[in-house]
Amino acid sequence: MIRDGRVTVDGLPVTHPEHKLDPSSCTVAVDGAAIRYQRFHYFMLDKPVGVITATEDSRQTTVLDLLPAELRRLGLFPVGRLDKDTSGLLLLTDDGEFAHRVISPKSCVKKRYYAEVEGEADEADVLAFSRGIVLGDGTQCLPAELELLGGGRCIVTVMEGKYHQVRRMLASRGKTVLALRRLSIGGLALDESLGPGGLRELEEKDLCTLFNA
Repeated sequence: MIRDGRVTVDGLPVTHPEHKLDPSSCTVAVDGAAIRYQRFHYFMLDKPVGVITATEDSRQTTVLDLLPAELRRLGLFPVGRLDKDTSGLLLLTDDGEFAHRVISPKSCVKKRYYAEVEGEADEADVLAFSRGIVLGDGTQCLPAELELLGGGRCIVTVMEGKYHQVRRMLASRGKTVLALRRLSIGGLALDESLGPGGLRELEEKDLCTLFNA
């Protein structure tokens, strides 16, 4: 396209691919239509049950397999993970610093989950969560929030992402998880209109909402 003269910089055609420019101040257009330079990309995905949180797998469907081909070329990766049987909000990005900030317990970014369990959680469970659950293998979890909804339903809020953490925390209290769905990360709530496998790009205001909760 460049050699055919279809690309312009500030209105002037360029014919050499090695042409240098400042993307923050120059306007690049293809066939007269301006294109936008974007260093990093951020997406919200409603991860369905049965899909694994990985960038590639030869046997199972990954979250990146759900993306259109043009987005798979961006080098996106999941921010943290949701296990195969958990659905809901998963962030995808190509910004490693952003991902680390979201995942690190030091950032105090809360992750909120809706859970359905066998049995009925009670106030003793709420207290245990607030003090910090110790898992069966001795792993100490940070204090967490447990909100009782009744009928075997509850909301769990954590600030870390240990392996199968929410399921293991509830199991430590004798509550087997039947269904688990992540509702929000920080102040960013899942857009329920997306539907399973649905995706939308995040705007700057979304990222601010995430960290300003």
